[in-house]
Amino acid sequence: MQQESKRDGAGTDVAARRRRHLMDPNAPRKAPDPEDLIRLQTVQRRVISVLVFTTVLHLAVGFVVAADHVSADRPDARIALNVIGTIFMIGGIASTLLINGRSWRSPWLLLGLLPGIVGIWWTVL
Repeated sequence: MQQESKRDGAGTDVAARRRRHLMDPNAPRKAPDPEDLIRLQTVQRRVISVLVFTTVLHLAVGFVVAADHVSADRPDARIALNVIGTIFMIGGIASTLLINGRSWRSPWLLLGLLPGIVGIWWTVL
């Protein structure tokens, strides 16, 4: 593709400048640095693991709150909702560990029992 020419005030041709937002075939982009790619992947893993963890945390707390809204004559339903919330929380912690390249078998999984313990205490006892 040829560059268009323009005339300046004196009537001479001046090559038009290429706009910065357009691709310049005469000056291709340089290859990305491998360290930059590793940093980008690390940041992406951290962001997605935080999103997964907070989403599952909200889901587990939602099950505990739902268990609190079940009538008092249905303790089986309250316990079931708390157990479901606990299972989701343990799964969320395990998936966060897997996203970050760690083994899913970790003591951090014990933190997943917290919504169930608090939920049973709050709704049943």
